[in-house]
Amino acid sequence: MNLLISVCIVLGIVFLVGAVILLLDVVPLFRQWLSRIYIGRQQDTLAWSRLIRRKGLTWLHHTPVMKITDQTRITVLDRLKGQYSNPTLQDWQHAALLLGLAEGEPDDAERKGIHRFLNSCFHSDGRWRTKPVHVDSAIVAYSLFKTSSIEITSYRPALDDMYDLIQDHIGSDGTVQYRKRMADYRYVDTIGFICPFLISYGLTFNKPNAIDLAFKQISAYIQYGMQANKWIPCHAYDVRTLDPLGIYGWGRGMGWFAIGLIDSWELLPPNHTYKLKLQQYVVDYARSIMACQQPNGNWNWTVTRRESRPDSSATAMLCWFLLKAATIPELFVSCGASVSKGITYLKSVTRRDGAIEFSQGDTKDIGHYSTLFGIMPFTQGFAIRLSKFVKDEGLKEIIYEDNSVYANV
Repeated sequence: MNLLISVCIVLGIVFLVGAVILLLDVVPLFRQWLSRIYIGRQQDTLAWSRLIRRKGLTWLHHTPVMKITDQTRITVLDRLKGQYSNPTLQDWQHAALLLGLAEGEPDDAERKGIHRFLNSCFHSDGRWRTKPVHVDSAIVAYSLFKTSSIEITSYRPALDDMYDLIQDHIGSDGTVQYRKRMADYRYVDTIGFICPFLISYGLTFNKPNAIDLAFKQISAYIQYGMQANKWIPCHAYDVRTLDPLGIYGWGRGMGWFAIGLIDSWELLPPNHTYKLKLQQYVVDYARSIMACQQPNGNWNWTVTRRESRPDSSATAMLCWFLLKAATIPELFVSCGASVSKGITYLKSVTRRDGAIEFSQGDTKDIGHYSTLFGIMPFTQGFAIRLSKFVKDEGLKEIIYEDNSVYANV
């Protein structure tokens, strides 16, 4: 009798553990399937903008966990080993949401949400609650400069810490390493992570060396990390051998370079030494980006292969670049038309609740790219940035900061 009871207890425990493991795998997949029903039904552009902003505000405080694994079965093992996600990956999700919500004129709910979020990240004296250890976090620091409702000098201790961390990652060639354990590699991601922060920091606190470093990081990547005569970056390059690493044309890599370049160029005053040079980079890169856009308005995860899957994260980032590049007269009409097509695509992959679908998952290593496509708060943030410039429901006009208008006729 006692043996029978023991067997029943063991079987019960096994059943319970199996049920938990099954639920951890099945429930997310079922919820994903359910959420994609009636996707892309919101065609009114202003209503779409409100919808994605509402979802972005919700995610600012309850951010979906971005996985560092592509496993969809027995994920409990990855969770137990600490290989399911990591805080650094969450940093750039938060940064994009903050950029989207905080720029311009957020409404009352957004302002309250932003300050609640900032209080969770920073002490009242402007120090980090959890001090960053990777340069990825520079994009979080950059988002502070774009938050219109705060006094930026109040966060000077955190900003100084971020600048010191970047300085500590400068390699033998004078450019910034992505990770010290890969000291000889320069990643395209780093352009987007650090360059706008360095420009903002340098201009705000009169640190010309910070601006010089940003320009050097961008120009070195153009010299060594771009495909010759194509203006398509590779994933990384080796500073010793100057060999390209990974593929040319990784979609989100295109996006990382795009947002680093365009925000850096836009931040510099018209008379700055680097302004015209960066502007020529913007013109050349814009033409390369538009040549890779697909007929549906998207960019694929490998932008040079029409057979590869569309990537919403690359699409949102590259649309942001083209939107800002369109303020250059020679790009005005072509970039405006490209942005219009891109936003139409993003609307077509927006769930009923406002979450934008089909962003490529986290990259595992150079040349090792995710095969999963789902939601990503980072994409949401850049779509929100875009949506603030859309005037009406038919996408007939896109408004630029100097009040010029691209008419989609």
